[in-house]
Amino acid sequence: MVRNRSIVVCIILTFITCGIYGLYWYVSLANDVNTVAGVQDTSGGMVLLLTIITCGIYGLYWAYKCGEKIDIAKQNRGIASSNGGILYLILYLLGGIIAYALIQNEINKMA
Repeated sequence: MVRNRSIVVCIILTFITCGIYGLYWYVSLANDVNTVAGVQDTSGGMVLLLTIITCGIYGLYWAYKCGEKIDIAKQNRGIASSNGGILYLILYLLGGIIAYALIQNEINKMA
């Protein structure tokens, strides 16, 4: 089940917990995007593990694929979609939390 999370609360909790909540949010986003798109790819826990093992490189791939999955979810709902994968990839490079916030916003719209 996809949860409608407050983006502001998630960002504040990430800073207050020195990033620990950010890891939970990352896992939840990966699971929620899979659920919304109807695709059961890599689970959130595995995404986190692969990102840690590859020193963040898998996170770049995940951000791009996340955009594609959100586009699939939008198309399934009859909503116009754009190539968000490139946007999420660039924002993930600049600061992951910005990409998390935009991804969460899209998930909240579809929840």
